[in-house]
Amino acid sequence: MVYNFRVFKKCSPNGKLTLFMAKRDFVDHISGIEPIEGVLLVDEDYKDRKVYVQVICSFRYGREEDEMMGLNFQKDLCLGSQQIYPPPEKQNTSKLQDRLIKKLGPNAYAFTFILPPSAPASVSIQQGRDEEGQPCGVQYYVKTFVGENETDRSHKRSTVTLGVRKVQYAPSKQGRQPCTVVRKDFMLSPGDLELELTLDKQLYHHGEKIAVNICIRNNSNKVVKKIKAMVQQGVDVVLFQNGQYRTTVATIETQEGCPIQPGSSLQKIVYLTPTLSSNKDRRGIALDGQLKRQESSLASTTLLAAPDQRDAFGIIVSYAVKVKLYLGALAGELSAELPFVLMHPKPGRDKKVIHADSQADVETFRQDTIDPDYEVEAY
Repeated sequence: MVYNFRVFKKCSPNGKLTLFMAKRDFVDHISGIEPIEGVLLVDEDYKDRKVYVQVICSFRYGREEDEMMGLNFQKDLCLGSQQIYPPPEKQNTSKLQDRLIKKLGPNAYAFTFILPPSAPASVSIQQGRDEEGQPCGVQYYVKTFVGENETDRSHKRSTVTLGVRKVQYAPSKQGRQPCTVVRKDFMLSPGDLELELTLDKQLYHHGEKIAVNICIRNNSNKVVKKIKAMVQQGVDVVLFQNGQYRTTVATIETQEGCPIQPGSSLQKIVYLTPTLSSNKDRRGIALDGQLKRQESSLASTTLLAAPDQRDAFGIIVSYAVKVKLYLGALAGELSAELPFVLMHPKPGRDKKVIHADSQADVETFRQDTIDPDYEVEAY
């Protein structure tokens, strides 16, 4: 039986180097990260040259249009580098790499990189309508070039860059059901106001409705006039000490069941669905790292193996449901919040064996581009 498998292909502008990769999304399983694997085809004209392959993490933390007088708001970190030609000692290769090398011939060489556990996830920050240039965020790309050493400045004509992503998928098991209770006392007034907040589960997939169970017990002499529930996205730019901010990505206000008079109670369920479609024009929203011609979504929750495992070049994303009770100008308000996890489900895996007669579906990219922001435009 013949199986088809997809391969991404990109050539250098001069056609001397051709990069082949089987996938562009590499999954962080918390316990480890999938290796970045590929094959490079080197032209005969480069047999007397040195060829290098690197994995670059590019972190943009400021607007490109604000850069002037040598000021740069982008940091490029090389997470892995190896000389691919002349080839080093024999290294272990995967079945796909073996199959590609067999098809491409003796001038094809395999490479493999393992990202460090603390490497940040691919995230981009949504720009405003009037903003141009590269968006802020974390991007990865594989770069191959010709040079005297791995720190040599590369030339555009003999350089290939192909964007990749480091992603996380939702765990298979749910955590504890989120629940919290908050109370508010009032000066010179007896009793208190109690707000109990419960979510139906801890882990949600993108596009799924979040059921928020609200229970209010008014043992005070105040009146609850309005209820507001919202989903807030938290973004922590680790590089900056005060780089944390929150943005509301879904909200609902209701006066149903209000006013809640002293001595009475109310229990109700409201539904919230945080989606990118309802936040298209909102600047500063964190999105999943983007590749051209692919639909993006709100950024997934960042899962860390340990709270202190934060890369300085990373952006940490979190989500929480917040409910506010409005009591009037003098009495103020009472609020409670619950964190939850928002992620994509793990895609189904087809366990197909690559046979000798397998056919590769090759996707080719433009040769005359080097900027990683444009590398995925196809012919």
